[in-house]
Amino acid sequence: MLGGNGNPPLEMHLHLGVYRARSDVKAVVHAHPKWSTFLTMVGQPYQPVYAQGSIVYPMPLLDTPSSINNRAIADRLAATLGDRPAAMMKAHGAVTVGKDIVEAFVLANYLEENAYRQYMALQIGKPYVFSEQEIAACREKLWTPTLFKRTWDHFRAKLPALG
Repeated sequence: MLGGNGNPPLEMHLHLGVYRARSDVKAVVHAHPKWSTFLTMVGQPYQPVYAQGSIVYPMPLLDTPSSINNRAIADRLAATLGDRPAAMMKAHGAVTVGKDIVEAFVLANYLEENAYRQYMALQIGKPYVFSEQEIAACREKLWTPTLFKRTWDHFRAKLPALG
């Protein structure tokens, strides 16, 4: 039993929905990232244009901008996510999952960096999209706890000292 006198956040349903559907998931990151949300606002599919960003491809899309604030919509998001490590939510945000918070956080960063690069490339032309073979090679090379920890440490080092 959990104690306390505060109300849980509305996003509680999102997290619980994913955990109900995915016994392999130990961490969920839900955010409202700018660049990937822009892509969903104009119907532009997420394309693997950046090595790290290719490891979360293909990217499922929840086809509603609704808040995930009840069980029914949380179950829809979990079904959209399926067995994937990430999903985007139309005109809303994204969710990433992992075996721990480091993995879920780093995948969220990779997703957003790829979306940024895709968006910027679209401003000047048609971006190069990684082939299935290139995606597989990236996944094999880049999906490692060591690289995830290095990325985590990079962002952690940017935080102001807690005192």
